[in-house]
Amino acid sequence: MEACYLEAHRKGILQQRVDKALEILESCRLCPRQCEVNRLQGETGVCRAGRQAIVSSYSPHFGEEDPLVGRSGSGTIFMTHCNLCCVFCQNYEISHLSEGAQVGSGDLAEMMLALQQRGCHNINFVTPTHMVPQILEALPGAIEGGLRVPLVYNCGGYEEVSILQLLDGIVDIYMPDFKFWDSEMSARFCSAPDYPEKARAAVTEMHRQVGDLLLNQEGIALRGLLIRHLVMPNGLAGTREIMRFLATELSGDTYVNVMSQYRPCGEAHRHPELRRSVTPEEYREAVKMAQEEGIHRLDERRLVRLFQWL
Repeated sequence: MEACYLEAHRKGILQQRVDKALEILESCRLCPRQCEVNRLQGETGVCRAGRQAIVSSYSPHFGEEDPLVGRSGSGTIFMTHCNLCCVFCQNYEISHLSEGAQVGSGDLAEMMLALQQRGCHNINFVTPTHMVPQILEALPGAIEGGLRVPLVYNCGGYEEVSILQLLDGIVDIYMPDFKFWDSEMSARFCSAPDYPEKARAAVTEMHRQVGDLLLNQEGIALRGLLIRHLVMPNGLAGTREIMRFLATELSGDTYVNVMSQYRPCGEAHRHPELRRSVTPEEYREAVKMAQEEGIHRLDERRLVRLFQWL
């Protein structure tokens, strides 16, 4: 299966999307924050990103989900800053403390090509929401340089549907988090009371574009939706409600990674509810909830680790 952005490039659609996305930077409305700052002139909003992309690191990654990693790894490009800025972020130095370096579109294209040359199965943009125009701007050069592997949009789930529509026919694999079901929790820990409704709308649009996760004969992802859900202590994430939504409103074949690795990071120590890791019992119950609500495509490597843990 050919990466979908190649056809978009041939038809001139990609360049049209580049132009539209760059226009948005003049009054930035890339995410639900709707800061409306002029990033073309160096103004910054909540995410603190300006005109240029900022990259923290890029490399083959072997800790991602099984369908992305395969034998040669997922080609991750970690974008600096974040539009959500959760208080418990495990990449706090990148998202909150701005660790990274500015890069031009040519540099970003070269990163993609270097990762493909190393055998990575995909190009995995980590926290790309606030950098959509810069990523799109870099794509034509990467394509002309021979880029062919699928693109992964690895985000926090706090998205605007209108921006996701700019990515229709360009992104092959969407991998959003679905962090919280309850607006009180998302307001407290992400300063985003509208997160649950925005995440529901976002994953629905993503599924409309790419459908359920499609794998090749080797089990490598080619196209589709993969949802991440981080289990939180004390049931704060609303796991059952999220799994029910995914199974009933999207598809029972939705591929889900129920993640156990929450630990207090960043500013979590300021919140009593977040000061401990998830227990084995809490994680086991979360997996059970997912299965009871009709989710049967769970990241297998995580389940193996669960049973070893227990």
